[in-house]
Amino acid sequence: TLLDWLALPEVGLSTVFVVSLVSATLLPMGSEPAVFGLVSLNPDLFWPTIAVATLGNTLGGMICWYMGLGAHGLVDRARGAAHNPAHSQAHSRALRWLEKLGAKACLLSWLPVVGDPLCAVAGWLRMPALPCMAYMAVGKFLRYVVMTSLLMWVF
Repeated sequence: TLLDWLALPEVGLSTVFVVSLVSATLLPMGSEPAVFGLVSLNPDLFWPTIAVATLGNTLGGMICWYMGLGAHGLVDRARGAAHNPAHSQAHSRALRWLEKLGAKACLLSWLPVVGDPLCAVAGWLRMPALPCMAYMAVGKFLRYVVMTSLLMWVF
């Protein structure tokens, strides 16, 4: 069954999925140790582990995207759509940069500290969900391939 397949050796693909999903939300957690642990125990699972981690991390990024979208809707209803609070110069500059890049900014969703909030801001700015998800997936996939390959090479 699917659950038997996901529960491979001690760490398992299901664990990698859950850890990757949770680490892509605003909770401070990293998924690379779980990915590296499974791949180091089972080198033949390199690509399945990368795929599962990318899927979980991308879904976590989309949860942040939807949280940003929902927060924007709540603020609009609470304050009225015409209300536009003054922002700091740095805040305004960052928003303009994100609006200029559009969904492509989600390629950076893999970055530590700023990546998860970036997904939420993409939702807040009502960037299109599917392109955001695609760019998130590409960035996260490349991060897992590079990080896991480097860790395997070093250790």
